[in-house]
Amino acid sequence: MRKSKAFVADPFEYHQEIELEIESLTNLGVGLGRYDNWVVMVPFALPGERVLARVYRNYKNYSEADLVSVLKPSPDRLEPQCKLFGECGGCQYQHLSYEAQLEWKRKQVEELFERLAGISMTAKPTIGSPKQYHYRSKLTPHFPKNKDEGFPIGFLKQGQRRAILDVPQCPIATDKINEALPAAREAIRTNTKRYKKGGTLLLRDTLNGVQTDNNVMASERVGKFIYQFPAGEFFQNNPFILPKMVETVLEGAKVEGVDYLIDAYCGVGMFAIAASEHFEKVLGVEVNAQAVKAAHGNALLNNLSNVDFIVGKAEAIFDEVTFPGGQTAVIIDPPRKGCDEAFIKQLVAFGPKKIVYVSCGPDTQARDVKLLVEAGYALEELQPLDLFPQTRHIENIAILGRS
Repeated sequence: MRKSKAFVADPFEYHQEIELEIESLTNLGVGLGRYDNWVVMVPFALPGERVLARVYRNYKNYSEADLVSVLKPSPDRLEPQCKLFGECGGCQYQHLSYEAQLEWKRKQVEELFERLAGISMTAKPTIGSPKQYHYRSKLTPHFPKNKDEGFPIGFLKQGQRRAILDVPQCPIATDKINEALPAAREAIRTNTKRYKKGGTLLLRDTLNGVQTDNNVMASERVGKFIYQFPAGEFFQNNPFILPKMVETVLEGAKVEGVDYLIDAYCGVGMFAIAASEHFEKVLGVEVNAQAVKAAHGNALLNNLSNVDFIVGKAEAIFDEVTFPGGQTAVIIDPPRKGCDEAFIKQLVAFGPKKIVYVSCGPDTQARDVKLLVEAGYALEELQPLDLFPQTRHIENIAILGRS
């Protein structure tokens, strides 16, 4: 890390080396320690370790440092399976045992809800992925505008915003994607004149092979149901844990007196279609008209008659819903940024008996759950899932009921 012109030499000089004990992991997957009560963030250092770190940046209330060496290793430390680990920004935890990864993700969910929502609750043990490597069914390597330095095709380098590291194979991607990757990389390198602005590759492992065209219809099986969607559109990227995830979400929604289910942010209808056998009627609501079209197609594909989908207006999501709120459960699975306040107000006004909030951003989820609790709902359960082993990313399910 080069010295910034704005570097402030307080409390440490640039590249000053310090020894410190690592206390915990942040939700960004970074080791946190203290030097004379001053917080220092050290990537790739693990809790319980004593490390030598080299400071490269001081902030108002903490510093950042590179890991120089591990003086006393954690018993949870492993040898990473990828030779690019530490250089590639894709993974944060390959050096940490899987059992410890699951426990730290559980703790991080608890800490986020305590700090951001003022809610103290013990999260349930994190549901692990059946596969810890070779699980990712979608890979999107990038390549730069600049064709110098060997024309890398891969992912951002650790700690950098623009520099791309060449990644010829990825151990968290499925075997079929890794088999297809060399030819896909070669096709880009032999046609560099077509990509004057750089770009992104798509490799999506589906029931009908590895797709590289964003617009081709892909197929995926989750449990007994088949889903079709454009290969470049959103669909969860770890098919091995999806059946358990869907089961957990639906178990949270099923409660006595609830006959109807709404799948808000329904996408191509994964939860809605799976819920069809548990509820009298199911409605999926989505602002993306293309996704609603695909969801209708999936209902037909699976021969379902009690599931419907509508394009919802952001300012009037529930206006076309005829279900009585007191007999309805609502599943919400928003983007990482969470729900906007207008949606929360509409949800509360509709008044479902049960809310199951699925999130890939437990921080924004905690913020939104706080609003729901203030509006009269009670948080009943926090259930983390590990959709992305070896990385810092956490999926979390929060179950709420009317208090």
